[in-house]
Amino acid sequence: MAKNSTRKSGPKSHVGNGGELHQTSSGDGRLTTNQGVPVADDQNTLTVGPRGPQLLEDFILREKITHFDHERIPERVVHARGYAAHGYFQCYESHADLTKASFLQDPSVKTPVFCRFSTVAGSAGSHDTARDVRGFSVKFYTDQGNYDLVGNNIPVFFIHDAIKFPDLVHAVKPAPDRGFPQAQSAHDSFWDYVSLSPESMHMLMWIMSDRAIPRSFRMMEGFGVHTFRMINAAGEAKFVKFHWRPTLGTFSLIWDEAVKIGGADPDFHRRDLFNSIAMENFPEWELSVQVFSEAEANEFDFDVLDPTKLVPEELVPLTPLGKMVLDRNVDNFFAETEQVAFCPSHVVPGIDFSNDPLLQGRLFSYLDTQLSRLGSPNFHQIPVNKPKCPFANFQRDGHMQTEVPTGRVANEPNSLDDGRLREDPHAGFTTYPAEEAGQKLRLRPESFADHYSQARLFYISMSEPEQRHIAGGFGFELGKCENAKIRTRMLGHLNNIDKDLADQVAKALGMSGQADSIKPIVKVRDVQPSKALSQYAKAPVTIAGKKIGLLTTDGVDAKLHKALMKAAKSENAVVEIITPTIGDIQSSSGEQITPDHFLSGAPSCLFDCVIIAPSKENAGMLASQAAAVDFIRDAFAHLKVIGYSQSALDLFQKASVAIDADAGLVDVTNAKLTPFVDIAKQHRIWDREPSVRAF
Repeated sequence: MAKNSTRKSGPKSHVGNGGELHQTSSGDGRLTTNQGVPVADDQNTLTVGPRGPQLLEDFILREKITHFDHERIPERVVHARGYAAHGYFQCYESHADLTKASFLQDPSVKTPVFCRFSTVAGSAGSHDTARDVRGFSVKFYTDQGNYDLVGNNIPVFFIHDAIKFPDLVHAVKPAPDRGFPQAQSAHDSFWDYVSLSPESMHMLMWIMSDRAIPRSFRMMEGFGVHTFRMINAAGEAKFVKFHWRPTLGTFSLIWDEAVKIGGADPDFHRRDLFNSIAMENFPEWELSVQVFSEAEANEFDFDVLDPTKLVPEELVPLTPLGKMVLDRNVDNFFAETEQVAFCPSHVVPGIDFSNDPLLQGRLFSYLDTQLSRLGSPNFHQIPVNKPKCPFANFQRDGHMQTEVPTGRVANEPNSLDDGRLREDPHAGFTTYPAEEAGQKLRLRPESFADHYSQARLFYISMSEPEQRHIAGGFGFELGKCENAKIRTRMLGHLNNIDKDLADQVAKALGMSGQADSIKPIVKVRDVQPSKALSQYAKAPVTIAGKKIGLLTTDGVDAKLHKALMKAAKSENAVVEIITPTIGDIQSSSGEQITPDHFLSGAPSCLFDCVIIAPSKENAGMLASQAAAVDFIRDAFAHLKVIGYSQSALDLFQKASVAIDADAGLVDVTNAKLTPFVDIAKQHRIWDREPSVRAF
C-alpha cells in the first residue's frame, strides 16, 4: 500500500516460547542463530516499515527457513501426501480491464493445467481423511510462461509471518523424540503452540470445522490465501483474492466417518479422483476473484495484508474468471505428481505480489525447497515443470542438466551472438511500482492485532450442525492433550470467540469454569453472519458426483437394480454394488452382475447414501453377518439416507434401527426410487444427529 497509508504500527502480539530450550553446546539460555548470534526477535521478519516488503538481508529468516526447507529429502516437509491430475483452464471472457495476463484474455483458448491436492501435516504414507488443511495448487502452462497458484482449501492461515512457519510445522509434526503422532494435531505440542499464538484462532475455527475433512477433492473449495495484485496493460493495479468453487458443491465427511474411512480405505480421496476422471466424470471448478482497490482496502476494518483474515463476500462479491476441468490422470505418479514443483514466485505479466509477510517469505522458501528436494536448479526441465511456451536464457550447466545449449556466449550484454536473447521492456514482466518507505525493523502492524473478530464471524456463520461439529472437534482434540494448562488456555481463547462455544467445549472436557482469563489486544468486534462461509447454507440440492452403495445378494431384484442404475446415470451419480463375497451374482431375471466390493471390505462409510435390498431367499444369510448389521448402524449414525426393501426388515431389526425413525429411511420396494433420490439430494439427515451422537 502507499506510504501515506493511515494504518499505524504498534506492539507485537504477546506470545510465549513454550517447551524446553534445546542447547547443542554450553549456553546461557539465549536463542541464537546457528552461528551463535543472539536473536532479539524470532517472531517477525525484517521489513521496510511495519507493512512494507521483507528484506533479503534478514539472515535470521533465511537461516531458519533454509534449514527447515532442507529437513526432508526427498519427501516434501509439508504437503507430502498429494494427488494430481492434468486438465485445462478456460476463461469466460476477456478480463483485459483487470489484468494483462494472457490466459485471462481469450475465451476460445484452453490453457493446460496441472493440479495437485494434498494434506499438510502427514507423511506421504499417511491416510487421506486425516483432519488437516488441504493443499490446492494449480500450475498454468500459459503462453507467457508458467504461473503457479499455490493455495489451500481454507482461505486463511495460522500465522502472520513466514519466520514462524518452521515452528508451526514442528509443533504439528510427530514429536522428534518419539516419531508420533502421525498426521494428527490432537496432541500437546500443537495445541501448546497455537494457544500461545492468538493469531491462530481464526484458522483453528476452520480446522475444527468439517472443512478439514472434505468428502472429496472434487467437492472442495480452494483459495489463494494471500492478497495479490492484478495489473492491466495500462499499468493500473487492483488487489485480488483467488477462489476456486467446485461445480459439484462443497461437501465434507463427519468425524466418525472420516476415522473409519481412514481404516477402510486410506486412499479414499486419491481413488475418488482417479476413478472419476477414468469414468470421464471430469471434476470442474470455477475460478473467481474478489477485486478491490488500495483505497477500498484502507477502509476495511481489517488488514488485507494479514493472512489470518479473509475478505467477506458481502463486502466484496466474487467476480468469475473462468473454469478449470481436470480430464486426464497422470501417466506416472512419481514423474509427475511427486516431481511437480510449485512456487508462488512463478507468476506471469499481469499478476504481482502484495506485502503480505507470509507470502513474502513463501516467495523465498518454495524455490529453496525445490532446489533441495529435486536436487538441481534445473528442476524446470522435468517434463511436468517444463513450460509449454518457448524459453531461453544464458543460464548454463548445473546438476541434472538435460538440455544442450549451443554457442560460445553465456552472458548478457554481449556483442558476439546474433542478438536473439535480449530483454523485452514491452512484453516482459515488470513489478508494480508501489511506493515503499520506512525504517528497517522487526515489528508487526497494529492492524494485524485483532485475533478474534473473524474467528467469531466464522462460527456464527455456521449452521447448527456445523457449529456442533466445531465444538466436537475442539473437544476431541483438546481431550487428547495431557497438559491441563493447555486446555484452560484454549478455553480462554474460545471465550473471546463465542461464550456458547467455549461452554460446550468445557462441558465436553469436564472443565466448566476452568478457562484462563485472556484479554484481547483489540476489542472483539460485533460481526454479522456471512452466509458464504457455511458449506451447507449454499450446498446444491443434488447427488451429482456422489456414490450410492447397493448392499444386496444373489437373486437381487432385477427391476430395482436396473431402475437404480438408470436413476443414478440421470443424476450423474455412481452406483457401486456390495455383496457378501466378491464373486459374480445373478439378478432375479438371470442377468450376471459383477460386484464392485465384498461386504467386509466396503463399510457404508465409503458411500454417500445406501440401499439395502437382499433377495428374499438370501435375506436371512445377510442378516446373520455382523458386517451387514454394522453397515446399517454406521450408515444411520453417519446421517446417511438409507433405502431398503421389505426383504431387509429383519436386518434393520438386528441393527436396532427403526425404519420409521426419520424421513431418511425410504422404502424402495418395487423400485420406487424417486423419494429416495429426492431425499438423498439433501446430503445428510441433519435432524437425526442429536439422537445418535453426543457432543
